[in-house]
Parts: sequence; structure tokens; C-alpha cells
Amino acid sequence: MAPALPYIAAGTSVLAATQASAIGKFNQAVNNRNALVLEQEAEQARKLGYYNIQKFNQSFDKFQSTTKVGILKSGVELSGTAFKILQSNAEQAELERDLIEYNSNVAEARKLEEANFARISGNVSRMQGRLASIGYLSQAGTSLLNISQVGFGQDRGIQVGDMP
Repeated sequence: MAPALPYIAAGTSVLAATQASAIGKFNQAVNNRNALVLEQEAEQARKLGYYNIQKFNQSFDKFQSTTKVGILKSGVELSGTAFKILQSNAEQAELERDLIEYNSNVAEARKLEEANFARISGNVSRMQGRLASIGYLSQAGTSLLNISQVGFGQDRGIQVGDMP
């Protein structure tokens, strides 16, 4: 049984290398899938921003119309202070639209950055799997090298402890 141990160790190391590589590939695939989901969320954030602007425009148009009707109903002409009120409302509305768009762009950019980070994490996982695989394969090589050195030493009457 003792002569088979180095071969068993080498075989186990090769199996571990295969598993490490497979785990790295799996983790990369999971992270790539997460990146796709995050990119879809970024697209949804962009669409939500567009939707929110449209909803705001509808609300603002209704508000502005109500304000205009109230002014005209009171008998005031649309000039002077009344016109300035409508103009101020329009300016505030533009600022609100800009804010909605900005927040939407920030949310979209954040999700895209998370997607990039997920891809990077996937690549790191894959590289870690490869490095672990190389480590296990080098262990297998060391085991096989020790077998050949022990075999070489025994043929010449040299003990393993005598080797450098």
C-alpha cells in the first residue's frame, strides 16, 4: 500500500485541480449573470426616469392650467404679476425635470458600475480557480517527482534522506 500512496496523492491533486478550475468557472458565470441583471436594472432606472418626467409633465400641465384658469376667473389679465407667476412655475418645473433626469442618470450609472464590478469579481474568481488548479497540479508533479527520485535512489542504494 505504501508504494501506491504517492500515486494516490498525485491523483487526488489532479482531481482537486479540476474541481478548483470548475469552481472558478462557475463563480465567473454567476458573476456574469449578476452583471446582466444589474445592466437590466440600469435600463429600468433610465426608463423609470423617463416615465417620471412624463408623469411630472402631466401633473405640471394640469397645475399650470388650473393656475391660469384661476387667474383668468378672478378677472386678472395674463400680464404683470400673473404672467410672472406662470413663468416662475415653468422655471421651477424645468429645475424639477432636471433633478428627476439627474437622479435617473445617477441610478443608471450606479447599476452599470455594479455590473462592471460583478464582471471583475467573476474574472478574479476565475483567476483564483486557475491559480488553485496550478497549485494542485504542482503538488501532483511534486508527488510524481518524489516517486521518481525515490525510485532512482533505491536503484543505486541511496536513501531518500541522503538526497539534497
